[in-house]
Amino acid sequence: MPLRLLLFSLAAITLSVSGCQLSPNANDERLSLTADPMDNAPPVTQGLDAAGLSTLLQAEFAGQRGDFKRASQGYLEAARRYGAEALAERATFAARFSNDESLIEEAAQSWKTLNPRADTPNRLLAALSLQQGNWMESLERRLALSEADRGGELTSFAETAIAEQGPLNRLLSRLVEHLNQASSNDPAQQADALLAAALWEAALGRTERARGYLDQASGLSERPSLLLVEGQLALETGNPGKARQAARQGLLDNPDDVRFLLLLAQAEIRLDNLDAAQQQTDALLDRHTGSDALRVALAQLYLDEGHPDPAQRLLQPLMGRDDTPNLAYYLLGVIAQSKGDTDNALLYYRQVDSGEEFLPARATAAQMLIDDDRLIDARAFLRVERMRHDDYFSELVKLEVQLLDELGRTDDANALLTRELTRTPDDTDLLYFRAMRAWEMGDVEQMEEDLRHVLRIEPDNAVALNALGYTLADLDLPGRLEEARELIERAYALDGDNPAVLDSLGWVYYRLGDAEKALPWLEKAYARMPDQEIAGHLAEVLHALGRSDEARQIIRDIQQRTQDHPTIDELLQRYPELDPANHL
Repeated sequence: MPLRLLLFSLAAITLSVSGCQLSPNANDERLSLTADPMDNAPPVTQGLDAAGLSTLLQAEFAGQRGDFKRASQGYLEAARRYGAEALAERATFAARFSNDESLIEEAAQSWKTLNPRADTPNRLLAALSLQQGNWMESLERRLALSEADRGGELTSFAETAIAEQGPLNRLLSRLVEHLNQASSNDPAQQADALLAAALWEAALGRTERARGYLDQASGLSERPSLLLVEGQLALETGNPGKARQAARQGLLDNPDDVRFLLLLAQAEIRLDNLDAAQQQTDALLDRHTGSDALRVALAQLYLDEGHPDPAQRLLQPLMGRDDTPNLAYYLLGVIAQSKGDTDNALLYYRQVDSGEEFLPARATAAQMLIDDDRLIDARAFLRVERMRHDDYFSELVKLEVQLLDELGRTDDANALLTRELTRTPDDTDLLYFRAMRAWEMGDVEQMEEDLRHVLRIEPDNAVALNALGYTLADLDLPGRLEEARELIERAYALDGDNPAVLDSLGWVYYRLGDAEKALPWLEKAYARMPDQEIAGHLAEVLHALGRSDEARQIIRDIQQRTQDHPTIDELLQRYPELDPANHL
């Protein structure tokens, strides 16, 4: 079984190199913050009655106490009362410290309503849409900025979409439509859109089209942007020599631009010029002394290209410290494992003590032992880890069950899950896991029993409500569709932004015979999470409404985006007339 590596994209590494923070009016995508939420916020200057003054004073005092949510709510109330953009702006600054995405969105939307031409709320809303996985909405907000000649940063958005496997076909289709209708007079904005299109075409394997967009941008864009995209396209299409040439040209013009150093290092690695690559990585580290994230990212770069020794050399200075990044231990485990040193690999994996690398480290370690025909040791390892890390107890049980299932040892997996639930009968995480596993095995009765147990413990568990409601709707059980609708509507009241809930709501309305009512819910769900299951539901409803061409386009998008699409295949078995191949 191949090693499971945590991949770093070129775009992600570049962000770690840049080290810039987002100020209230900056163009950076991240919602990072300054030390004081009221820095640069406009002062309150005029016209307050007693109630308005009281609201603002409470907001000011809340901000001084660090209660930024209440501060934002107060400013927002005052902004609506007086129609004052400055108060909406102040509400937005405070909301960004509240860690409440819905409040940030509400405040930014109010600011945008009061001043549709303001850049900052559009940028915040675009970034929030991206964080929520709503790729199309984020693109639309960026296109609006681009059309207003205010910098939509489409190229960086394109890199993110590639790295995070966004719906490239749908995004590209909308971008091409924008390019065909572009009203911007700013060559830089046109070039930004053309370069984004070039990146997406290359990622989709359409090299000639990518080159065409790059050629169109050549007379409009600044030389550094062109060279960077040209270098990335060269790497994407297996031409590291051309990427190296672009990087060298970029460094001649911009010797302090670390992006070209990184591109050159990547090209040298692809060309197996490790000495030259190490010179570039050393130069990067010299310019960013103390950047652990950069050191780890560069090590990952070498590992991805199959060179563990220079990766290990980069990571060694991080060892023996109290603040060694967990990812460094994980990568050292991967390196030791690649060299056949199982015991040392196991030691490294166990030193990953928390965070997003914790479970991948345990999964990789257990699989390594299984591959060495040491299943007993793998299970003992996971049992000890459950005792060492109580916070990860349920996740580690699920991991062992999944590994046993993959080995075909279903009885052992059942016994483990039953034993642990006997010890912790109200563990809703494990109950939900067993319910979903029962559903996959066709045991609807066990699934419903476990989900009902979860809801007795947590009546407002939106995930369980949605899972039970969706299952009843999908099975179309006689006499239970109204029950399914009630369950899903309860889930929607609790978690109305969840695309899975939106999909369930649309699907139950369709099952109840109201395709018109189902459609907007499914369209909203697909815009937020364009996976194949939601796509299948949306296509079926469109077909029922006589909009089969639109249904086929959605199916075509899924088929182009992924080679494995069983839900779509099953839909086409029921509705062969929807197969795009039959309508070329």
